[in-house]
Amino acid sequence: MVVEDGDAKPLDLFLSIGLDKRTAENALVNQKVTSNLTAVIEEAGVNECSKTIGNLLYMVATKYPANALVHRPTLIQYIVSSKIKNPAQLDAALAFLGTVGPETFKLNEFEEACGIGVDVSIEEIQSTVTAVLEENMVAILEQRYHINVGNLCGQVRKHHPWADAKIVKEVIDEKLRGILGERTADDDKKPLKKKKEKPAKVEKQKSDAIASTPTLEEEVNPYLIFPEPAENYKVHTEIFFSNGDIWRAHNTKEILERHLKVTGGKVFTRFPPEPNGYLHIGHAKAMFIDFGLAKERGGSCYLRFDDTNPEAEKKEYIEHIQEIVQWMGWQPFKVTYTSNYFQELYDLAVELIRRGLAYVDHQSPEEVKEYREKKMNSPWRDRPIAESLKLFEDMRRGLIDEGKATLRLKQDMQSDNKNMYDLIAYRIKFTPHPHAGDKWCIYPSYDFSHCIVDSLENVTHSLCTLEFEIRRPSYYWLLLALNLYQPYVWEYSRLNISNAVMSKRKLNRLVTEKWVDGWDDPRLMTLAGLRRRGVSSTAINSFIRGIGITRSDNSMIRVDRLEYHIREELNKTAPRTLVVLDPLKVVITNLDSGSVIDLDAKMWPDAPSDDSSSYYKVPFTNVVYIERSDFRLKDSKDYYGLAPGKSVLLRQVYIFLPNFRYAFPIKCTEVVYGGDNDTIVEIHAEYDPSKKIKPKGVLHWVAQPSPGVDPVKVEVRLFEKLFLSENPSELEDWLSDLNPHSKEVIPEAYAVPSLANAVLGDKFQFERLGYFAVDTDSTPGKLVFNRTITLRDSYSKGGNK
Repeated sequence: MVVEDGDAKPLDLFLSIGLDKRTAENALVNQKVTSNLTAVIEEAGVNECSKTIGNLLYMVATKYPANALVHRPTLIQYIVSSKIKNPAQLDAALAFLGTVGPETFKLNEFEEACGIGVDVSIEEIQSTVTAVLEENMVAILEQRYHINVGNLCGQVRKHHPWADAKIVKEVIDEKLRGILGERTADDDKKPLKKKKEKPAKVEKQKSDAIASTPTLEEEVNPYLIFPEPAENYKVHTEIFFSNGDIWRAHNTKEILERHLKVTGGKVFTRFPPEPNGYLHIGHAKAMFIDFGLAKERGGSCYLRFDDTNPEAEKKEYIEHIQEIVQWMGWQPFKVTYTSNYFQELYDLAVELIRRGLAYVDHQSPEEVKEYREKKMNSPWRDRPIAESLKLFEDMRRGLIDEGKATLRLKQDMQSDNKNMYDLIAYRIKFTPHPHAGDKWCIYPSYDFSHCIVDSLENVTHSLCTLEFEIRRPSYYWLLLALNLYQPYVWEYSRLNISNAVMSKRKLNRLVTEKWVDGWDDPRLMTLAGLRRRGVSSTAINSFIRGIGITRSDNSMIRVDRLEYHIREELNKTAPRTLVVLDPLKVVITNLDSGSVIDLDAKMWPDAPSDDSSSYYKVPFTNVVYIERSDFRLKDSKDYYGLAPGKSVLLRQVYIFLPNFRYAFPIKCTEVVYGGDNDTIVEIHAEYDPSKKIKPKGVLHWVAQPSPGVDPVKVEVRLFEKLFLSENPSELEDWLSDLNPHSKEVIPEAYAVPSLANAVLGDKFQFERLGYFAVDTDSTPGKLVFNRTITLRDSYSKGGNK
């Protein structure tokens, strides 16, 4: 990152407290962090300090609870004086202050909560480490240096929460060396996965393979960060008004008790998509958080359609969303619609007018924008309440033309938060609603309806992406104004995948302008597109779990991280088979033209040899086909394909399984050219039935099933990244970044006979070519396969995020 001259002073300031340069530069990117960190350093009164203290001050700047700002100087002095000296103590202090809020507290309670004055000696750490290692000795001796040291550290910290984590780690490492000796070469190798006995039926094998190999990231509970419903009495947000007033958003004891009585204290979440397009992988993250939290806590999750804009919504989208939610493995508690609450929303809007907190406005959209930019009140802001009530009723009855009036909230036009600039609550649209019909001609806005419906449905956790963080004050302003129950709001980072666009507007343009073949085009990151490509919902959810529920903004996840999870699953579940994309005919001259040798090929490389269900038949005849790219006229040392006078082995490519073979070595004896004396039309070769020749080159192949009969012909579609740039959304002309080679159609590839029985939903590993799935375009006479993913990562290995 290049730091401009104007940033030099704050950069020097941040470096002076011991922050590393990268952290300091990242802080400058975020204006809020820059402001907070500068204020924290000023409150600390230090020109320079140790790296330990500097990192703790940085934590204060980025994590301090907004409802307890009055206590921040006190906390900072505890850090500067080294009474709080590690992140564990600081986390405890922040939790304590967040609960207390702006109220006074006793210092002795604060110090007890965050371990002030508690010194954990090296002897105590060593003693506890010894006990923990003894408890885990069986696993240590079995796994050696592959043991999860982080887990061991966590067990020690349960006994000594205020112990120095670095010292704990050093003691564990030292004692492990004493138990295991110095690391060996085998200790540095990646641990081999244990082979599993393959059940007789393929479908059972698939489910067992996935369920029996949980990764470490799947074992971690990502929902521990969320509070319980009964804790929802704390200050969520402070709303600062330009006149000096402060509203502190929190539930009163009475409101919370009424809520808990209705819900029984259970978690209630909602997944609230707008039915204006197909869902993409970003929605998969939202589902994982909304449905996953409810499931993990034994609660319920609504599927709520945010259907307040009838012009953009379609029944097709509603049906798709319901279907794809089920496919992703989630079961809604109820399917609801914001339109179900139109009457309640209207009644509450009337109540706001009566309380002097809303008014009917006649400004045009252009005028509203101009006045907001200038922080000017609307000329109709202070009209009489009775007049606004009558005009709002006229709006409801259709007596005012579309675009001639809106209902606006009377918030704070001088606020520092633009989302408090008298937001529009209702607008007129003479458009029938796909769910509510033609009953209404006024429709509530998202800003007005979303928080209210959350409250009416007794949602405990209202979870959304970070771009909605600016709306948090207006969310709580409305609930406070109406004295309604307030859900706990928490924002998480959007899921942005490299070489793709995630904006529904951009996706809609790609579809409607026919840059792609519909919402389910396999090149798109829509869930329908991923499913059609052959990606499973379990692989997507595994990927989501792996990236976690974080608040790191502007993060770009490389697509190869998703592909890792796809590849890991398919490697365990996809049976192997043989397909040749660009066939080159090979005539085996020393095999009788009428001979057909049926060979057994394994569908699973690690399947037991005596399991007949793990094999499929592959015919071997005197005419076989190899990939045209696997033959060249000139041989070389680094070339393992076929060439004149050279031998290769025809079999599946399992280099690490030398005893696994089912075909023969062949040697090229002649090259046959076409009429132009340039195009190679076929190759003549001899095979070695004794299999004594041990060539290095190994090729996949497909044979004529019987003399003169072509192999099974299938269409194969190969997909690459849809966009050339990692982040096409940043480009002004993003459509010009489309990859012209993102789709390649091979109309007549050759396949082994067993593949003719494939049906929609089947997935295979085509040897050497990748993983493929049957496409919806397949017909009884013509199978179509989509390449889901290559066998290995084809992207740059640099810097996975």
